[in-house]
Amino acid sequence: MKKFILGIALGFLAVSSYGQTQVKDNSSIQLIRNATVVLKYGEKEFLIDPLLANKGAYAGFEGTANSEIRNPMVELPVAAESLLNPDAIIVTHMHADHWDDVAIKMLPKDKALFAQNEEDSTAITAQGFTDVRVLSADSHFGNIQMQKTHAQHGSDEAFAHPLMAKSLGQASGIFFNAPGQKSLYIAGDAIWTKDFEMHLKKMNPEVVVLNTGDAQVDGFGAIIMGKEDVYRVHQLLPDATIIAVHMEAINHCVLTRKELSDYVAEKGIADKVIIPADGQVINL
Repeated sequence: MKKFILGIALGFLAVSSYGQTQVKDNSSIQLIRNATVVLKYGEKEFLIDPLLANKGAYAGFEGTANSEIRNPMVELPVAAESLLNPDAIIVTHMHADHWDDVAIKMLPKDKALFAQNEEDSTAITAQGFTDVRVLSADSHFGNIQMQKTHAQHGSDEAFAHPLMAKSLGQASGIFFNAPGQKSLYIAGDAIWTKDFEMHLKKMNPEVVVLNTGDAQVDGFGAIIMGKEDVYRVHQLLPDATIIAVHMEAINHCVLTRKELSDYVAEKGIADKVIIPADGQVINL
């Protein structure tokens, strides 16, 4: 009799599950260093904005805060070789602290790679990569939807200056969505704009990864977000988890983890903001 009842129960479970796509919510994000993260999401692994050089490999960015300091300012927390086998690579833009010579040399050239636009796709293809895809408002990888958004990488005043506008170029953010996963927005190298606010309201992500180093360019101010923007995101999305990255690795990023930690504690939102150490894995 017990076997009969168990058989009925298992049969009912099989029928009720039939035809449904069930993906276990086992997503995570690991901060490697700066804006380099490993995102495990929807049964896929993404390496995003890889900067793989050793500490001090490059000169500091000219015309920016602390330009005498060489980049990166810290070593990788893991061996670079451990990062070379993702399912896909994403390059939000081609500045050297997001896509460096070491990554270009080391990463397998046949990996699926998502670039923000045709211009970047052409340049990355010329670097030897053979499966370069252009992100759009409706890109997919497996059952994962990836929506590209524009990230304004500096103030209107900076973009009004032709040489500075060329140097800053285009940047992008990416909104991820998949069955059984929390919606996640990687905001990219952006400042707060009306467009950014609109994207947040429209997408209403459950997790927001913010580049919050408050990177400073001489004469033009911040070109990415800072601590006040963390609080703005919380005010707009009070239920979202905010993960703050892009700190303490590149010469012109002046916001420290401690300063941000003190700030969010003062604002009473420390339970909503994660400030990971390099190498830290966050289960989403």
